[in-house]
Amino acid sequence: MPHELAPLPYDKAALEPHIDAATMEIHHDRHHKAYVDNLNKAIAGNAALEAKSLEALIGDLASVPDAIRGPVRNNGGGHWNHTFFWNSLAPKSGGTPSGKLGDAITAAFGSFADFQAKFEAAGIGRFGSGWAWLVSNGGKLEIVSTANQDNPLMGKAISGVEGKPLLGVDVWEHAYYLKYQNKRADYLKAVWNVINWSAVAARL
Repeated sequence: MPHELAPLPYDKAALEPHIDAATMEIHHDRHHKAYVDNLNKAIAGNAALEAKSLEALIGDLASVPDAIRGPVRNNGGGHWNHTFFWNSLAPKSGGTPSGKLGDAITAAFGSFADFQAKFEAAGIGRFGSGWAWLVSNGGKLEIVSTANQDNPLMGKAISGVEGKPLLGVDVWEHAYYLKYQNKRADYLKAVWNVINWSAVAARL
């Protein structure tokens, strides 16, 4: 299979109490695995698509045949988004970013608290399922959101947004419902405690 599900970079219980172990198990081992399996199924037998990296595949959906473009968009996006998300989190992390990233956030949004409020609003305001993102667009930091498993790599024509992803937070119900039920806002506030700012800064 050209695409594989990587193990989590930490134990499933490592993000407790902010994200519970049961959610992590279901989210990674079932939901993420399904995206990988369905992506491989969609491109099976197409040597040109199988040879592409995941980023190249979802970054050029126009080259994917119409018959499988939807499954590749949804499952390829789901695979990339979740891999990015897992690596944006870490135990004993959170806090306030410093250095170049902290300065850039303050310059773009006024303060870290203002950034948090605007990012949470983007996640809460996403109707249905989707993602909230911090991106660098031409060197300027912006907060955007996408529907379903779309992401900024897909380009504005497809996802409605553009820019280099720095941070993405999953706001599908499967990311939080076991612990937070319908309280997406509480989940978005809790997730700050496990954001790996070192990883976000490295992307900048």
